Amino acid sequence: MSTDQQHKLPRAKILVCDDDQNVRLLTRQCLEADDMEVVEAADGLEAIDVFIAERPDLVFLDVEMPGMTGLEVCQRIRKMPQGESIPIMIVTGSDDRRSIDQGFEAGATQYKTKPVNWSLLGRDVQYMLRASNAFNALKRQEDRLRYLAYYDPLTSLPNRRSFNEQLNRILKRSQRHNTNAALLFIDLDHFKRINDSIGHARGDRLLVEIAKRLTLELREDDAINYFTTNSAEEGESEPDVSTEIARLGGDEFTVVLSDVERPSDIEIVAKRILNSLSEPIALQSHNPVVTPSIGIAIFPQDGTDPDTLVRNADTAMYVAKAEGRACFRFYDEDMNARAVEQLKMEEELRHAMRNDELELRYQPQVDTRTGTVVSMEALVRWKHPTRGMVSPVEFIPVAESTGQIIELGEWVMGEVARNCLHWATLGLQEFRVGINISPLQFNQKNLPEWIQSFLKESGLPAHRLELEQTESAIMNDAETNIAKLAELKSMGLELAVDDFGTGYSSLSYLKRFPIDTLKIDQSFVADLDSPDGAAIVDAILALSKTLNLRSIAEGIEDTHQLAYLVNKGCDLLQGYYFARPIYPEEVPDMLRQNFSDQIAEATAS
Repeated sequence: MSTDQQHKLPRAKILVCDDDQNVRLLTRQCLEADDMEVVEAADGLEAIDVFIAERPDLVFLDVEMPGMTGLEVCQRIRKMPQGESIPIMIVTGSDDRRSIDQGFEAGATQYKTKPVNWSLLGRDVQYMLRASNAFNALKRQEDRLRYLAYYDPLTSLPNRRSFNEQLNRILKRSQRHNTNAALLFIDLDHFKRINDSIGHARGDRLLVEIAKRLTLELREDDAINYFTTNSAEEGESEPDVSTEIARLGGDEFTVVLSDVERPSDIEIVAKRILNSLSEPIALQSHNPVVTPSIGIAIFPQDGTDPDTLVRNADTAMYVAKAEGRACFRFYDEDMNARAVEQLKMEEELRHAMRNDELELRYQPQVDTRTGTVVSMEALVRWKHPTRGMVSPVEFIPVAESTGQIIELGEWVMGEVARNCLHWATLGLQEFRVGINISPLQFNQKNLPEWIQSFLKESGLPAHRLELEQTESAIMNDAETNIAKLAELKSMGLELAVDDFGTGYSSLSYLKRFPIDTLKIDQSFVADLDSPDGAAIVDAILALSKTLNLRSIAEGIEDTHQLAYLVNKGCDLLQGYYFARPIYPEEVPDMLRQNFSDQIAEATAS
């Protein structure tokens, strides 16, 4: 087989329509001589049927035919999706300007007058085919470029550019018709953490599944159709394509609802999205649960232009995250003020970490049996130059939401190391220092390596540190975290579960975690007077003994709480009853104190 034969293109199929059998025969002979396939039709109606059945590459039409003229056939073909760009050659005996114009107006690609030069017919048809192929290739390229410009290649949803253009169109229409619209801004909770743990390939598959669920969940009457003709009087011509959602990028999605009558209608849609996306997603050996936080802004009350509406929906979404995630919130004007305040605090916190405005305090933990201080918890405080002391309740959530918590956590560990090494020079007895590790910091892949490097560079003995993680943090992707905790434990560090009882630990997992201490959340200590509160504390203390773990109760403020916990066998006690968090220079005096008398007095009464 020759090279030319190997690269030979498929034979072109030509539809020849003429009521004259001799003309059809001559045309066939000419075209077949140039290696083309010919199908025939004797009249216009037959031509339409053959065109639909055979899908030819070119149509050769005589104008004058019984029943339906060639011009009518041409017009019919052009109205078909498969006939929009096909080359059509019209042949007629009329060569006047009006007849030629009629041919081109009907949709003809080329116009030939009789008598036909049969020797040149094959060449002319081949030229038309090459031009058609080039045009179609260009059109496919343009369509591809338009698709890439307006659609997300991963999920096939409209992208940010498409969303911006269509939202502007939607709001203009809503304004003309005096109707309401709603924008739902959706952000997936903890997606980066999940993406990092399962790999980016599975993360992409997860996003595709999220897009599918959104598409399936939202009925057409719920959502705006981005690419539909809204009304004839608007004078707008848009592709007949519709969608309910858009992907702005990363894990951000939007849904636009039009012609909204009641806020309750929006709430119904938001709840459906929330429920659908919160179901586990099967990804081979993983079944992650990705919950959404949804912010909602309504046109026109929350914004009359796209930028304002998007900004306010985004603000409401961040409020949803701050209030526990996996929920939706409607925008209100107070949110902007809070957002501005948060942004200001974020900037001031960044300044504080670089200008020595942060300080450490240490709260003692008292051994129930000896009354001595055997460990302390390191607590960060912010001494603002104008605000005064800023509560951790205010700035820690800001640090977590912005990622500054990682830098803050590293600063705390550095200060603890510096303080401990100083106390060692004073000849003080060694004691453990508990340091809170935020979920964001704990989920860093390189955390063990960083701590290993930190211990080596600082010279701090590993056994001096007790890392505290919240129950919910370690239970998220428990299998991975068991391995990480084991690696930290192998360095000689002590490990504690903070706020125990507020999460969802299962006993089977808890037995496998290489932890040393359970910290009873202060909310349960404060609720000891109630049967439920006391029952929870009793259960945690019993569990700690069963698993041979140290127990610490925090938030002790009165004699009743102290007596109850001592009598129930709690190992360590922490709270204002003994001391508020103290300055580093006060630590030596605190270590010399003994609280045996207070403990004995409380338990005797």
